[in-house]
Amino acid sequence: MAAEKITLSIIKADVGGYVGHTTMHPDLMNRAEECLQEALDKGMLVDFKVMHCGDDLELIITHKRGEEDEEIHQLAWDTFVSCTEVAKTLKLYGAGQDLLSDAFSGNIKGLGPGCAEIEMEERKSEPIVVFMADKTSPGAWNLPLFRMFADPFNTAGLVIDPSCHGGFRFEVLDAKQNMTIELDCPGEMYELLAFLGAHSRFMVNRVYRRSDGEVAAAASVQKLSYIAGKYVGKDDPVMIVRSQAGFPALGEVLEPFAFPHIVEGWMRGSHHGPLMPVGFEDATPTRFDGPPRVIAAGFQLANGKLVGPLDMFKDISFDPARQKANEIGEYLRRHGPFEPHRLPLEQMEYTTMPGIMDKLKDRFVQNA
Repeated sequence: MAAEKITLSIIKADVGGYVGHTTMHPDLMNRAEECLQEALDKGMLVDFKVMHCGDDLELIITHKRGEEDEEIHQLAWDTFVSCTEVAKTLKLYGAGQDLLSDAFSGNIKGLGPGCAEIEMEERKSEPIVVFMADKTSPGAWNLPLFRMFADPFNTAGLVIDPSCHGGFRFEVLDAKQNMTIELDCPGEMYELLAFLGAHSRFMVNRVYRRSDGEVAAAASVQKLSYIAGKYVGKDDPVMIVRSQAGFPALGEVLEPFAFPHIVEGWMRGSHHGPLMPVGFEDATPTRFDGPPRVIAAGFQLANGKLVGPLDMFKDISFDPARQKANEIGEYLRRHGPFEPHRLPLEQMEYTTMPGIMDKLKDRFVQNA
């Protein structure tokens, strides 16, 4: 008889920053706890945790309803709406900015909040890492996911663990065209890299173990700039990664973040900056609204219960990465409004350029 499946859902939204875009006010966290506790008491959920990274509210939920369940998504939406009301009373910045609709329409995807979900049969031991980022975009996961699941210089298990040796399949989203493609590693590694290197448009949605199709990782890939057609907030993605016993070891999952790679986001969502791995208490970006931050919450799933979280990036071994991120951030900041610190015009989320071009259009003179 097959084991009962558990679904882990991570649903996030920016519903109001304290102060500015810095962090989450405790009253919003408390309201979210109240909403989810009520659902738990009614038997809708198995367990939950409420967390935040910077000014983004993350709902970490386990349940038995499967992925994209309307009632679970409705619960998250109602929770964000309720928290937005609290944010408005406190006059927090950008209250409800990630809620792009006035009403829920059956699925939270496309309405602004980010979402990553995995339905699974729990293994004998089910260690999971939930990654949460602030001041960046979903493409920020491309490089770490490639290193976790396709780079033998990062993940020794790809070479020496028979259960990983068959490689992994990457599902890649073209966010601009809303199309997906599946590519297998190691055989299609070069094709995969051709897409993943263009992380402002192509991003990893899910990763599967090739030997049996078991899901290994899932990421939120909603891009608010494409959803709304104009800037309405940073994307600030989340990601679930399973580890050990047929998947990369825990240390192999975390190792890619020892390199603070360059991502989109930072101030006004319009700059390049290093992704800094930090402990929970340091996920409060203030320097130029940054640098971009990522936290990692480790859990053991036990019959759907979330045993944790363990603060994975609090480890002092990530101190050099934080120092390097500060050095990179300082170097990029000195460029001011010039590229490559500022994003190319076509990728900027905040931009006055169309208005400037329209204002000055009559002053352009055609060269001979």
